Amino acid sequence: MTQENAYYVPLGAGAYQPTPHVEGVWNPGEQHMGPVSGLIAHAIDEHEPREGMVLARLTYEILGMIPTERSEITVRTVRPGRTIELVEATLVAGGRPVVRATAWRLASQDSGDVGGGHPDPLPAPDSLAVWDGAATWAGGFISSLDGRVGPGHEAGRGQVWLRTDTTLVEGVDVSPTAAFLSVVDTANGIAVRQDPREWMFPNVDLSVHLWREPVPGWVGLDTTVVFGTGGVGLTSSTLHDVEGALGRCEQILTVRRLPPPTG
Repeated sequence: MTQENAYYVPLGAGAYQPTPHVEGVWNPGEQHMGPVSGLIAHAIDEHEPREGMVLARLTYEILGMIPTERSEITVRTVRPGRTIELVEATLVAGGRPVVRATAWRLASQDSGDVGGGHPDPLPAPDSLAVWDGAATWAGGFISSLDGRVGPGHEAGRGQVWLRTDTTLVEGVDVSPTAAFLSVVDTANGIAVRQDPREWMFPNVDLSVHLWREPVPGWVGLDTTVVFGTGGVGLTSSTLHDVEGALGRCEQILTVRRLPPPTG
């Protein structure tokens, strides 16, 4: 595998070199939060793993622009436990912490007899039209995605399937959950309310809740975007794979009008 097929190249000791595929949409010198989310989930997976524990909730706090520089992740257990544990991860890039994440890992149990309440499935991706994310968004990460768009797509409301053939970490078989999470942050860009050339609305966090582990492949996003009147917005999504719904994610947004171009 060559560097062109991966978002990150492992450097050892928790360090990674981002490739051009991680390039974000607002600034060519920053990493998109999508692959960052997956990389942090992978680091958490590697931290003191125990059979029978599943990643049930991850909350990422985005502390600032994430430069496309060597990225180092440290992970520690905050609350150890036999069936419930809390883990914290910090990603440092450009010499400063840029993302902090906390994750609840829970013991897997057999609750099949009482399972229920799942949202309706999305239309199958193979039955839908192509979603051209690059028509709205710049950056190497969006260009690395293959998408399908559901019927009735409009500003602030949409259903999109996404997948990528770009590996998260070069030469590493990451978990299906880490691979899935590398796409989820894109939810904020699939049903935009305003032209991103006129308005900025980046998310400052990402909180994901999963009630089961995903299967590899397509990531489905059933998304609603709300802009308040005071410069704050919220992107809310139900998460799907080809077997059905499996979780939720929320992203709080800072909504700002961009200054007109000069010159």
